[in-house]
Amino acid sequence: MSIAAIIGMQWGDEAKGKIVDLLSEKADVIVRFQGGPNAGHTVSFDNKTFILHHIPSGILRKNKLCIIGNGVVIDLPGIIDEIDGLKRDEVGVDENLLISEGAHLIMPYHKLLDGASEKTRGRMKIGTTKKGIGPVYADKPAYKGIRICDLMNERRFKEKLKFNLEEKNYLLENLYDIEPLKLNRVYKDFLNYRDKIKKYVSNTREIIKKLVEENKNILLEGAQGTMLDVDHGTYPYVTASNASIAGVSMGIGIPPKRIDRIIGVVKAYTTRVGKGPLPTEDKGSVGESLRKIGKEYGATTGRPRRCGFLDLVVLKHTCWLNGVTDLAVTKLDVLDRFEEIKVCTAYRYKGKLMGDFPTDTELLSGCEPVYRTVKGWMEDISNIKEYVRLPERTKSYLKFISDFLKVDISIIGTGKRREESIVLKDFF
Repeated sequence: MSIAAIIGMQWGDEAKGKIVDLLSEKADVIVRFQGGPNAGHTVSFDNKTFILHHIPSGILRKNKLCIIGNGVVIDLPGIIDEIDGLKRDEVGVDENLLISEGAHLIMPYHKLLDGASEKTRGRMKIGTTKKGIGPVYADKPAYKGIRICDLMNERRFKEKLKFNLEEKNYLLENLYDIEPLKLNRVYKDFLNYRDKIKKYVSNTREIIKKLVEENKNILLEGAQGTMLDVDHGTYPYVTASNASIAGVSMGIGIPPKRIDRIIGVVKAYTTRVGKGPLPTEDKGSVGESLRKIGKEYGATTGRPRRCGFLDLVVLKHTCWLNGVTDLAVTKLDVLDRFEEIKVCTAYRYKGKLMGDFPTDTELLSGCEPVYRTVKGWMEDISNIKEYVRLPERTKSYLKFISDFLKVDISIIGTGKRREESIVLKDFF
């Protein structure tokens, strides 16, 4: 039995979906522990591409139990569309999907407030996807959240909805000049959604406990990346949940000591979507080449990603924070065409060298990357399935990363497809 967690080491979009899909082959159970439909996991195989927003990537493997934990926030019309789309592709959703009754629901007012608030922020804009993620996570500690188990009780759901709409409609009308939501319309819509998803709803906390006691191989999947973690990322340009290892126990109800391996997923270069500092961002030809070759556009929004070379200061911070035991380096093939590759090993701030990642986001905005330049390999590595066949310069690049971070690289992604991977260790 083994329990392994997949954690993004950068600002998301590290190809976690591919790594989860890859390791799902030998896992029994795949569990999503945080985030919402503001993130998309893209998986490609057999000339097909799937983009998943709520459902764990393991659903694309046959006979794998997939669980959406209580830490995930759910957009019901969105997940219903996702389920229907998978069924059209003959993916076995009904037999293999469970949704926590403790998961919080994204309500229509969350989306309206998210968009309206972002619009009024001016130069303080966060770059939110306007999917309602921030407001629904904010309602949790404010004791105003509506969970799936509330929806299953019509009386309780209507009481909570009525209570919330009194406040939310006041804000919509008086602060943002938006037409208020009608109680009965929202109530009826959500009862209709309930009827479509109730067969998947379970007490997943107890189910996961039983699976652990039965020594099942369990793979834990998050969304976004550690640099978007609400506590340890580039606040306030972050998501509203803990995208780091900190979110696992809260998001599914499992003791931290039960986790055996923590696999940090690292893109071979750096990207981020939206606002916030990105020290290695290249606004010239290098950034444009990385974006074009890597097809760096958001899976959820389609927004172009900001791109630059690899930042090891960031990775030193996130490897320590997450207690990473293994690294998965993805999209290495995107660097095939670069004669020279830069790697950021430190920052310079007002003439002073910094080796540690700063907490102060404004200070980070003033940091300049200090690079080490290495020779590129200038070869197509996408069809290579064995480490020994990689070009020597490719292996040198990987060794430099591993030595700097003091973590073994156990998985190498050499292309977007499932089969374009080199796996150096068995995790299950």
